Amino acid sequence: MTQTNPTETTLPSPLRCLTGALIAGTMSIAMYAMTSRIATTFATKPMVQKTNMAVNIATAVRTLVVGSTALGTAVCGIIAIGLIGLAIQVAFSKPRSDAKS
Repeated sequence: MTQTNPTETTLPSPLRCLTGALIAGTMSIAMYAMTSRIATTFATKPMVQKTNMAVNIATAVRTLVVGSTALGTAVCGIIAIGLIGLAIQVAFSKPRSDAKS
């Protein structure tokens, strides 16, 4: 089994970073649309439970569903922004000389 030295890593190309950012951005936009539709559906359909406990559980589940999709939207959006920043950093960075000692 060969071992690699962790200091000998290569940076990804800017094109690869931008491709990942495009994928993450597309996922973020799709998840935003899904979050919006879920929230609209929950807002237009009232709860018809008669007990206070059922209303509390239904409210908690609705909040959990909308919150988790919103979290996924935010995570994918932040990843897309980070990958764009990495592409800019890689594009303007000077290649390091491989000085082995």
